[in-house]
Amino acid sequence: MSNTTKNTTTKEEGKNALVPKLRFPEFRGAVGWTPVALGEASVPVTERVGERKLTPVSISAGIGFVPQAERFGRDISGNQYQLYTLVRDGDFVFNKGNSLKFPQGCIYLLERWGQVAAPNVFICFRMKDGYSNGFFQQCFEQNQHGRQLKRHITSGARSNGLLNISKDTFFGVEIPTPSPAEQQKIAECLSSVDELIATQAQKLDALKTHKKGLMQQLFPREDETQPRFRFPEFQNTGEWEIKTMGSFASFSSGGTPSKDNPAYWNGSIPWVSASSMYDLIIKKADHYVTPLAIGKGTRIAKKGSILILVRGSMLFKRVPICIAGIDVAFNQDVKALDVDTSINTSFLLYQLSAFQSRIPINETGIGAGKIELEHLKGFELFFPEVHEQQRIADCLTNLDDLITTETKKLEALKAHKKGLMQQLFPSLGEAEA
Repeated sequence: MSNTTKNTTTKEEGKNALVPKLRFPEFRGAVGWTPVALGEASVPVTERVGERKLTPVSISAGIGFVPQAERFGRDISGNQYQLYTLVRDGDFVFNKGNSLKFPQGCIYLLERWGQVAAPNVFICFRMKDGYSNGFFQQCFEQNQHGRQLKRHITSGARSNGLLNISKDTFFGVEIPTPSPAEQQKIAECLSSVDELIATQAQKLDALKTHKKGLMQQLFPREDETQPRFRFPEFQNTGEWEIKTMGSFASFSSGGTPSKDNPAYWNGSIPWVSASSMYDLIIKKADHYVTPLAIGKGTRIAKKGSILILVRGSMLFKRVPICIAGIDVAFNQDVKALDVDTSINTSFLLYQLSAFQSRIPINETGIGAGKIELEHLKGFELFFPEVHEQQRIADCLTNLDDLITTETKKLEALKAHKKGLMQQLFPSLGEAEA
């Protein structure tokens, strides 16, 4: 592969031909890429499902094709089913719904499904000979279509959640395209990286599944008081003791310093809210406060404190629980726990995480979730003697360290692919000039 910095197109190839920064050696000096409209490179797929019995699908941004029954809990095709579009492996489908990842809609290639039924509000198409599915799949992953479509979107999504994008507008999108041979070479290169990413993601998922299963063995199951598994050195050390959280922990509430006072904000102390509580150990946050803010609407949770979200819509999905890796401030939706020295805080953190589905969640008048303090104080947990607590905490901490390492490897692979794609494809700024 070689770096190319000059456009090597001839006058006959037109001023819009482009050359990427990085090309494979065999295409060095080849003609530049030419923008090709999707309407020229593909044919619409419009065949109706009719009487065929196929799986009705939807498309989820970042995931791809998902059975409607899985995404919505039921088949929503109803009387429209026969009017759905018949999509076969090798066809592309454009979902006009906007999302954070694809604000102008997403496009996915159907693979390993055989045939499916797609809602007729989706735009379906098939690439012509000479246009590689794998190449265009990578173009759509980069959102090359979206960068052009956004010029044509004058309002937000309609009542059905779909953007007002016509077929003519969509098929007018131009994708810079090299020769079929270069398309295939790029597709094969990026496909090999995708395989590495998929393998790493599977490894990471397997570790997370292993951890989930291990926690089910290391902590008592619902309606049981003893774990299914104990380390050999603790087999004969007695049963675990039941304790309420209020018997070993004190609770404190946080708050929000005045946002009208700039002296309180943009400091060095992480200010924890629901949006920050995604890792078990928290050392950073979306917002930071200064020492002047402490005692002026918020307070400090010392390093090692347990933090629990007790109010917010997120509680209906999960109960965020973490441990302060450094001294942090926190808002009014979070409770900080200061626990007795007889309790290993890491052990407590893991047990609370394992039992979070058992914590009672109430609904507030505005539809948010809420954990009542009295319910939290009365919540029962199980404790062996402190050495066994430490052994369990060490085991799960080591597993978390491994998960963190593998997560970084996955992120590095994704970053490598992103950088590679920026080199292998011409600048869209040039293509749209």
